[in-house]
Amino acid sequence: MQRRSLIRLASSAAVLGVAGVRPLRAQTLTKFKFNLGWRIEASGAGFLLAQQRGYYKDAGLDITIDTGNGSAAAISLVASGAYEAASADLSTMIEFNTANPQSSLSAVAIQYDLNPNSIIVRKGGGIVKPADLAGKKILGQPFNASRKLFPVFAKANGLDPASVTWENVEPGIGDTRFAKGDFDAAAYFFFTGLLNLKARGVMPDQLTVFRYSSMGLRSYGNGLVTSAKVMQEQPAALAAFVKASTHGWIDAIADPKAGAAAVKAREPLANEELELERLKLIVDGTMLTPDTRANGWGAATPARLQATLDETVAAFNLKPGATVASLWSDKFLPPLAERSIKA
Repeated sequence: MQRRSLIRLASSAAVLGVAGVRPLRAQTLTKFKFNLGWRIEASGAGFLLAQQRGYYKDAGLDITIDTGNGSAAAISLVASGAYEAASADLSTMIEFNTANPQSSLSAVAIQYDLNPNSIIVRKGGGIVKPADLAGKKILGQPFNASRKLFPVFAKANGLDPASVTWENVEPGIGDTRFAKGDFDAAAYFFFTGLLNLKARGVMPDQLTVFRYSSMGLRSYGNGLVTSAKVMQEQPAALAAFVKASTHGWIDAIADPKAGAAAVKAREPLANEELELERLKLIVDGTMLTPDTRANGWGAATPARLQATLDETVAAFNLKPGATVASLWSDKFLPPLAERSIKA
């Protein structure tokens, strides 16, 4: 065991040295709390697989992975110091930073290279293009990222954002009511909406999905969000966390069945078959992109970061002034060889 630990730590030291971050000490594991930003499902598969396979422990971390209640709540928990990091929507993070400039939250890895926000409608209901949403009722809560970014999506597709009526209903109840036909459309992450509605008897082939990423928006989706305090005071732990999380997601992309099994292991009540289907949607729809194949999982480009910032400022009517440097750091990413997609 002692020899194995020494080999493991030597490997971690070599990787962290590239990033200019001093490695964790050998004697004890460093506690690190991470918020998934949502319930236990396929959106957290890479993190849960990394935990199951011991990648966090190998990197010197005693990891705690908790469920969340949306990006806004997860971001507040990171800002308060309750968690070292969270999976959260970058646009929501930018909005929070604007309202709370002392918080200085940043993303240190990109989880969803293509933004998963969308509007979902029933086929045959008269809505065949985004402009047809004018005068319609859309299910979407105020904290819902798809609702928050809707103004940019609407304007990009010739629709007045003020021409729709929003219905604020608790997500689970809203899913059931949408299935009954109470709403004309619903704002969802596409992989959440498609499978939530499938579970209520509305099959994907009965739905049309207006994905923001294919209809004018270039914003990133979720990233691994942390605070300036963690970046300054726990750089080795943060680099170790990003490294292990990257390893977990690379594995989940290459073997979605293993990712779904990790979800089931953490949440025995989960439907493993459904979570496998969800994970495949996530991988194919947000992670396997030309950018990730070229730059690896977790990386970002200046042009896309600027687009994320610009679209967020426009959607949320924020004061300009934030910069790409204020919302992103790549110094905690592992080397390209360890981020490369293997699928």
